[in-house]
Amino acid sequence: MSRNSLTGNIRKNIQIGDEVSIVQKHHQRSGELTEGFVKRILTSSPSHPHGIKVMLDTGEVGRVKEVFPEED
Repeated sequence: MSRNSLTGNIRKNIQIGDEVSIVQKHHQRSGELTEGFVKRILTSSPSHPHGIKVMLDTGEVGRVKEVFPEED
């Protein structure tokens, strides 16, 4: 992980508007990551072993692998 990133499998690490990298369902085998900004958090449980599911502002849905919190 780089750039002071947080793990994506704990819900409290993720806020609306955060920059994240996700893996979409059809890219799980290749592990291809998509970066974007969180529009909605779709997982309601506090954690998930494969990553919290979110929708990006582009409409893409996937599980968060890394969270890049705002730099203070």
